[in-house]
Amino acid sequence: MSNSSFNRQWAKVILEALTRHGLRHICIAPGSRSTPLTLAAANNSKLICHTHFDERGLGHLALGLAKATQEPVAVIVTSGTAVANLYPALIEAGLTGERLVFLTADRPPELIDCGANQAIRQQGIFASHPSKTLSLPRPTSDISASWLVSTVDNAMNELVHGALHVNCPFAEPLYGDDDANACPWSDALGEWWQNYRPWLQETMTLSAATHPQWHRLCQKKGVVIAGRISAQEGIEVAKWASQLGWPLLSDVLSQTGQPLPCADLWLNNPQAKSLLNQAEIVIQFGSSLTGKRLLQWQVGCSPKNYWIIDAIAGRLDPGHHQGEKFTVPPLQWLAAHSAVDNLPWATALTEIAKQTYQQVKQATQNFGEAQVAHKLSTLLPKDGQLFVGNSLIVRLIDALGVLPQGYPVMSNRGASGIDGLLSTAAGVHRATEKPTLTILGDLSALYDLNSLALHRQIYAPNVIIVVNNNGGQIFSMLPTPALQRERFYCMPHSLNFKHAAAMFGLNYASPTDWDALFSTVQQCWAGGAETTLIELIVNDTDGAQTLNQLVKQVTAHDFSMSEI
Repeated sequence: MSNSSFNRQWAKVILEALTRHGLRHICIAPGSRSTPLTLAAANNSKLICHTHFDERGLGHLALGLAKATQEPVAVIVTSGTAVANLYPALIEAGLTGERLVFLTADRPPELIDCGANQAIRQQGIFASHPSKTLSLPRPTSDISASWLVSTVDNAMNELVHGALHVNCPFAEPLYGDDDANACPWSDALGEWWQNYRPWLQETMTLSAATHPQWHRLCQKKGVVIAGRISAQEGIEVAKWASQLGWPLLSDVLSQTGQPLPCADLWLNNPQAKSLLNQAEIVIQFGSSLTGKRLLQWQVGCSPKNYWIIDAIAGRLDPGHHQGEKFTVPPLQWLAAHSAVDNLPWATALTEIAKQTYQQVKQATQNFGEAQVAHKLSTLLPKDGQLFVGNSLIVRLIDALGVLPQGYPVMSNRGASGIDGLLSTAAGVHRATEKPTLTILGDLSALYDLNSLALHRQIYAPNVIIVVNNNGGQIFSMLPTPALQRERFYCMPHSLNFKHAAAMFGLNYASPTDWDALFSTVQQCWAGGAETTLIELIVNDTDGAQTLNQLVKQVTAHDFSMSEI
């Protein structure tokens, strides 16, 4: 068998092994050294192949697919800097738990550190960020196929969260017809080729036992914090907290329906903080809290018991509380810790939240990003999903808006970067084939502009709202030096996205008031499977100033007992 054919057999075993672990989607960038992997993927009928010319966007496309499907997703790239471009998506997956498998083609060892073209040191390139790393040898029949398949199986069995990096060196020749003759090396796997089970299976039991103190603690004054959790988890956490009579502090990504809205505003009010500080136990579901005031309260609170429930391993607690971490899916933990019927102990918070919401409504009468954030729920498609960008827009939605309970909301709030947001949103859309609303800032869109190409492949109405406040206006909320703020922080660009939409063949609109925006979005949902880029050109600092002013206003407000 020729070297090119054996390379193909080696890659074929790797790809087939991955499918036995629920992997269906694979994202491929162009490249020569990765030819064995690319052709093996193309010829595997179990795999859905996605392509993109930009490896950084490709990694985030895979991240979005994994985020929406909750399944592992693979990426194939060639050697050299193509590998390095996967770093941002890999880091994000490590923090938010999506399972990604990066298959990076490499030059064989004799071409490393000798001046060979496109040859860099790829082993260990991602340092400690992958959950698991495999550095495979050059394909050779001296190593059994059972070793290769069991090695891949073992890595996938251990990949509970985060990324697996598999470095795959291939020697030339890379091209040539696939040898039609039988291959004793891969045929030695026998009936494995005809079944759908991994060669090496491992059974993992995820269960939660009832905490021995739960029956006592559930009668105490408690507070529930909901961070980044799934839609079903958000529904159940909200129901559970309500039954216990405990106030629920909800993040924008919690999907709980935010029963106490605008928490990031009123959590700075002394009366609200004084009431919450009576809590004897705080239970947090999920991490990656968005709101500054919620983070400050979380870090500063000092209950007798602090528990965190998240399927991702690690302490996940920037407050470093003395307490307990339960590394288990929230739904399983809830099943083992039934709620009891308690009377609410912090009823004043309901009125505080209600009054704060009314103040927000009054402060967002004028068209702009604050108003859009406050009224975003009215723009959501029925039976659809929302992808939220980072920086200022996600903070505005968190502080000023209320999203429907159980409505799917996704974002990249692990490392909270602005890179790869358009490509991640494209992956989310492809994975579910549901109507999708994406909202992000102008710098985020510019940073990932060429990934608008991914939004040409659509399955349902797809709307991208770019809030153009002419730069990174989140820095206007921070104590950045006034003289240097514009040049070195906000970096105004004075660009618009009309020609970008035209370049990638997308529909474009730029409404200038709320009624026009609402009408445009509703027409998109009623239309066919098309992508529309909606650009909202807003005053530079209005959104940041509105948020800052509301924080000051609500902090100083006297929620007197006669009012509540």
